[in-house]
Amino acid sequence: MGTRGKLMSPTEPATRQHAFTGPASPQLPEPTHAERIRTLVSLVPFGTLSTLSRKHPGFPFGSLMPFALDSSGRPIFLISNMAMHTQNLKADSRCSLFVGQAGADGDALGAARATLMGNAEPVPENDLVGVREKYLARHKNSQYWVDFSDFSFFRLQPIELYYVGGFGVMGWVEALDYERAAPDPLAEAAPGILAHMNADHIDSMILLARSHAGIEANDATMTSVDRLGFSLRLNTGDGVKGARVNFLREVTTPQDTRVVLVEMVRQAKAGG
Repeated sequence: MGTRGKLMSPTEPATRQHAFTGPASPQLPEPTHAERIRTLVSLVPFGTLSTLSRKHPGFPFGSLMPFALDSSGRPIFLISNMAMHTQNLKADSRCSLFVGQAGADGDALGAARATLMGNAEPVPENDLVGVREKYLARHKNSQYWVDFSDFSFFRLQPIELYYVGGFGVMGWVEALDYERAAPDPLAEAAPGILAHMNADHIDSMILLARSHAGIEANDATMTSVDRLGFSLRLNTGDGVKGARVNFLREVTTPQDTRVVLVEMVRQAKAGG
């Protein structure tokens, strides 16, 4: 799965910014912004590519862009020479790729998104075979035009990245940290875990919110889950609150997740 970045530290700069509401709560360990971005781009196959316009110098030109990833997480594009964004890149390789969390239409500003800034240049001849394989694995329909003479592969080499994980969660990520990170092992299974917990285990989540976060709630929704824990949206007598609950140990599979959650609920019941 590759080398993971360090766990987020309470002192990690420029990660959370809120209006002052009293002493800050201890920051629970959770995946770094670099891991969050690697997870996001591993799940979302389309983004918005912004290039520098040749026709209107200095203005950004946005294009819907399918992309795949190489082993270092660098986005790969298959683009036509006739496309405006290709012409822009050939004149100036500087660009950015914006990627937003899928299925977040109901709460777009609360959803995760990332901007990868860097240079997009033609893929070298000796890398074409591997790049072609990775791209077609993600975009199978491209087999019908991948070998057209006017299409070619470009690859974005990030210089720096910016992550927004929802309200008040944001920060810059260095390219090397991103390259060293890996997608969360629960990334593909997360939607199923969330659906199951929200359909069948609301009482258990309310119990865990009380025992691990000290919050009394009358309703709970699991909004995200990763290898280190999960986030809850809680309806309380004081309005809607959010809480992060960490697992007792790191998990890597849905089965591990279930075992740990059952163990945590049992401990919470025994302690209560």
